[in-house]
Amino acid sequence: MRYSVSLTLTVLTIAAMEFCVARLATGQTPSAVDARQFGAKGDGEADDTAAIQRAVDSSRGGVWLPHGAYRITGAIIVNLNRVGPTSITGDGTSRLVMAGPGPAIKFLGTHQGSAAPGTVLPNVWQRQRMPMVDNLEIIGAHEQAVGIEASGTMQLTVTRVNIRHALHAIHLVNRNRNVVVSDCHLYENAGVGLYLDDINLHQINVTGCHISYNRGGGIVSRGGNVRNLHVTGCDIEANMGEQAPPTANVLIDCTGGDYGTAEIAITGCTIQHSHQAPDSANIRYIGADAKDRAWGNFAITGNVLSDVQVNIDLQQARGVVITGNTFWSGFQADLRVSDSSNITIGPNNFDRNPGYSPEGEADGGISLRDSRDCTLNGLHINGVRRKAAAIVVEDCRRINVSGCTVLDSDSAGLLLKNVDRSRVSGCLFDHENLEGWTPINVEGGRDNRIDSGDMK
Repeated sequence: MRYSVSLTLTVLTIAAMEFCVARLATGQTPSAVDARQFGAKGDGEADDTAAIQRAVDSSRGGVWLPHGAYRITGAIIVNLNRVGPTSITGDGTSRLVMAGPGPAIKFLGTHQGSAAPGTVLPNVWQRQRMPMVDNLEIIGAHEQAVGIEASGTMQLTVTRVNIRHALHAIHLVNRNRNVVVSDCHLYENAGVGLYLDDINLHQINVTGCHISYNRGGGIVSRGGNVRNLHVTGCDIEANMGEQAPPTANVLIDCTGGDYGTAEIAITGCTIQHSHQAPDSANIRYIGADAKDRAWGNFAITGNVLSDVQVNIDLQQARGVVITGNTFWSGFQADLRVSDSSNITIGPNNFDRNPGYSPEGEADGGISLRDSRDCTLNGLHINGVRRKAAAIVVEDCRRINVSGCTVLDSDSAGLLLKNVDRSRVSGCLFDHENLEGWTPINVEGGRDNRIDSGDMK
């Protein structure tokens, strides 16, 4: 009898282990509740809104959507303070089809503090921590459908999610803290891929994502108060419509915000396309305060940037570092800086590579206008076309240009126009055909030092 009981327990233990392994292999944890238990069909035809909402409202925590297409016509509302910590997960083949207006999944939290632990109320840690969407596809089947919307959350985490054909893929509103978006595909949406919409948000990490073909912009921050925006290792392409208002693959527009967006890092990304869109940009930053400026503290490092009207466009920015990037096919310009200060540029490579930039296409070049206290160092610039100079510095003061190599560009290598108290030193300006070509043109200005002894 003892051996029979032992054998039975062993068999049950093995069966339980196999059950758990099978659940984990399909993406479902043993504690997750299957939405089909609440009446969801997942056949792409039935309206599964009420069934999935019942699963969320059961307060079981994890809601699992097995393989299938779950058609919904209204938002699945996750009221975190009421239902407790909640995740909505699939197995990588699960599809949520939003056939009505508004967000497919809407997280509502009550967090009103900062990211500092002492400002997080106990009920937030107990009932609202880390809402998650994972391993799921969301398809918009209505012109006003949105993928995921979140307000008042702490540690929202969106991973391994594919969102297509919606208005906005991920829409963050009001106040959120400590957001992670990773390993996602935000692709071919009518509006914005990741939209920080006049939001109070500190700490957001965007890593390893494809954000492409969103006609209203790839990553867009408008107004609000955003700090610590980190975008790393992403492919961000063609996020603008040819007939849409000017936008960008990454657009940060502080206009109208209380504090705008600052403390930003964009590193190790490929950001490109499409030059057909009017005034398109890969990275566009617009500050807002013309007097006591605190907009910026922005690092742009190690990116591949190409094929737009302006690769990087800085307006009313302060405290920006641009280094270690490759630029080409900026049809209006590779880098445009206006009404800005404390900008450090270089080393970077600005090249007219024949395989990418045939004659007669992109102009390229760098311009600084109405700016002050900037450094350009170690730039390599080749083949700027149809510009007064490869580097144009106009109506500026206290600009330091050093250690740059400027080759084979139309007109001059450098134009200083109405520039005061600036210096040019240690640069190489050269052209294959020196006849009629000028290394440096100076128009107006005063108190400048140009060390031309080492220039050709």
